[in-house]
Amino acid sequence: MSGDQKIWHKRYPEGIPHEINPEEYQSVTQLFDNACKRFQDRAAFRNMGASISYSELYQLSADFASFLQNEAGLKKGDKVAIQMPNVLQYPVVLFGAMRAGLTVVNTNPLYTSEEMRHQFKDSGAKALVLLETSGANLEKILKDTDIETVVVSGVGDMLGFPKSWIVNFAVRHIKKMVPKYSLASAYSWYEALDIGSEKAFTPVETGHDDLAFLQYTGGTTGVAKGAMLTHRNIISNMLQVREWIKSLIQEGEEVAILALPMYHIFSLTVNGLCMLDFGATNLMITNPRDIPGFVKTLQKEHYTVVAGVNTLFNALMNNSDFQALDFSQLKISVAGGMALQKNVALRWKDMTKSVIVEGYGLTETSPVATVNPVDGTDVVGTIGLPLPSTDIRLIDDNEKEVALGERGEIAIKGPQVMKGYWQRPEDTANVMTSDGYFKSGDIGIMNEEGFTQIVDRKKDMILVSGFNVYPNEIEDVIANLDAVSEVAAIGVPDEKSTEAVKVFIVTNDSSLTKEQVIAHCRESLTSYKIPRHVEFREELPKTNVGKILRRALRDEELAKA
Repeated sequence: MSGDQKIWHKRYPEGIPHEINPEEYQSVTQLFDNACKRFQDRAAFRNMGASISYSELYQLSADFASFLQNEAGLKKGDKVAIQMPNVLQYPVVLFGAMRAGLTVVNTNPLYTSEEMRHQFKDSGAKALVLLETSGANLEKILKDTDIETVVVSGVGDMLGFPKSWIVNFAVRHIKKMVPKYSLASAYSWYEALDIGSEKAFTPVETGHDDLAFLQYTGGTTGVAKGAMLTHRNIISNMLQVREWIKSLIQEGEEVAILALPMYHIFSLTVNGLCMLDFGATNLMITNPRDIPGFVKTLQKEHYTVVAGVNTLFNALMNNSDFQALDFSQLKISVAGGMALQKNVALRWKDMTKSVIVEGYGLTETSPVATVNPVDGTDVVGTIGLPLPSTDIRLIDDNEKEVALGERGEIAIKGPQVMKGYWQRPEDTANVMTSDGYFKSGDIGIMNEEGFTQIVDRKKDMILVSGFNVYPNEIEDVIANLDAVSEVAAIGVPDEKSTEAVKVFIVTNDSSLTKEQVIAHCRESLTSYKIPRHVEFREELPKTNVGKILRRALRDEELAKA
């Protein structure tokens, strides 16, 4: 780290090395093999009351790897897309693909047919595993892709009879979530495993430079791009996170709530790999937006680790049944994906007696770059310190490092930084500095101890009469109102001031008025930051992991103009 910002070493948590050794594992496959041998009798994943042990996962993934090699004819480096929520099929496909030497393309099961077309065409995926709920959308665009092998699964296919039949019947005929479709050459989940079990798969040696994932960005700032994440990127980030949290974790004893979808990089690295390396059981939540159903699951389970986003923690705390849960065994709560609001962090600590440890990162950084200490240090409002082997700079528009305490774009360097964007060399060049730092697009401030605070997304910044206004600051103030459940701030065109601040609010008290919101803001914000427009809504648009989509709100406003 250059210049004044070397000082973060003064505050580095005790017992955590400044560097990790990426050579500890040569690939995700080696990590997986090691975990399955060490913890073979322990449950690896659990979902809807069904479990698969590490040894069962090892065998099932081998069968699926055999199917991919012997039936689908896929070779090392070919791409297989997975379009599934958190169901037990996902880790079987994931590790089966890894063991066959393939590159995984993670895909959101809520995608429209057009979004599917873009990602499948862009990635060049040759095989796809998806739930039957997406079959109709696939039928519309399959001919436009390179996909030759399709495996279709029902939600309940891994739950065991009769539960599998009951769940699939409910999804198909009661909830009517499966539109009619025709994919004549597709394999069922059971067929794929049966075929794969007839022949042994051929182990494929993969190394640090091989491509593990094409992990597409959420598209919140434009067309989704595939971040090329190598085995070295993923292994490095897993090791970095492991070193940071290991003081609180006991190998072979933890149960981690896997609420965010595994196709999202945060959940994939932190739950899918780091918890696996600890021999933890990942408790998969298929639909975390169903808060009552989520809480019912928590009522039945022993759990020690929770990972989520701000909106998820907030929604859980607003549920009366959640408030009555026993949190005595909860060791650590981890937040990422979006800014953690102070009032949410403080309420969570008061309710669960567990500090939320906020981390920060992006798809392009595998994803974690910085994390707050896990020792309970009160640093609410910051994204923490750089992980081992990670360097953070704050730079201006000319890529020059800003002085300590000044605002600058967060730039990241470390072994977890992506290889680049798939088939987009110009886009890759645009986000990398001349000396190899990834430009995050996030504006931050670093204090004297090296802790960084996110001010906002560079592209979300609102320009009011020449002044920069950052949505997070406004949202944090409004979120302190007891009647506010969720809030998003954007800039809307204004003839006098270029842009004006508009906020969208979801309330838990219909008596809240625009005037009350503005009066509250006047107590904490200077005049040009005070919202001029206030709109109350039943819900706000969100990404698949619950991050509020300011871009969608901006697009709505522009369409009105």
